[in-house]
Amino acid sequence: MTVTMESPTDARVTPPRSLELEITGTCQLQCTQCFADSGPSGTHGAMTADDWRYVISDAAALGVREVQLIGGEPTAHPAWAGLVDHALSLGLGVEVYSNLFYVKPDWWGTLARDGVKLATSYYSDRAEEHDAITTRPGSYERTRANIAEAVRRGIPLRVGIVSVLPVQRVSEARQELEALGVTKIRTDRTRRLGRASRPGAGADAAELCGRCGHGQAAVLPSGEVTPCVMSRWLTTGNVRDHGLAAILGGKAWAEALRVIPVRADAAPCDPDCKPALDGGDCSPAEQPACDPKYEE
Repeated sequence: MTVTMESPTDARVTPPRSLELEITGTCQLQCTQCFADSGPSGTHGAMTADDWRYVISDAAALGVREVQLIGGEPTAHPAWAGLVDHALSLGLGVEVYSNLFYVKPDWWGTLARDGVKLATSYYSDRAEEHDAITTRPGSYERTRANIAEAVRRGIPLRVGIVSVLPVQRVSEARQELEALGVTKIRTDRTRRLGRASRPGAGADAAELCGRCGHGQAAVLPSGEVTPCVMSRWLTTGNVRDHGLAAILGGKAWAEALRVIPVRADAAPCDPDCKPALDGGDCSPAEQPACDPKYEE
């Protein structure tokens, strides 16, 4: 579904706390449940590095507090470190959502900067099970080693465990992460979106956590703005044509939010919750209050 872009309905736009920037569809892995359907054949899309810098500047001017670089694998984009630097220079916090399959030695300096956080996904304490989900042999060993290195360096890190297989060692994976020193761990079920969609089924808004567009927004590699990277079919305008304020204040944005089912739990989300900043319910799921389907 593409929502038609129209003029802003209200110039008094409430800025989202966080803005997901899906800077590439390229990834070394090809996870069986990937909502973005990313993989080795993915591309960086229509957005140039200058386009992304403009969006980050626009977000800062609007009042956004944090941007997340996501993909695909964001570090596969040649400009990712420069985009981190640009965001930090504008006073924005940055989260890099990486699969941690490959980290060049000099990248650690960027990831360890003040204002930068790291997030990743994990699946099992057994290599064969983890690698079956990522479809990349050796991904377990590499990701595990880089998680340990991030902890050693004191880099703020959160990890999401997505339950993908009928019988999966989720509890054991959590225990392994805790033994490595990871303190921020959440789990979620597979969302039937993207590569995990049911055969012949279209996009289903019921698979969303219910917080898309509330305190967050996302920009895809095409430049299209959506309420969340997981609600990618609800496009509301393109940053190559319009500024964020015009898009977020437009009728198309309001229409997209109406399509997303309201959470069953009427309680407000934890202010530190970042729905849409994970690879599961919202990019790793952080707070159970943000999703009635959340699994702890």
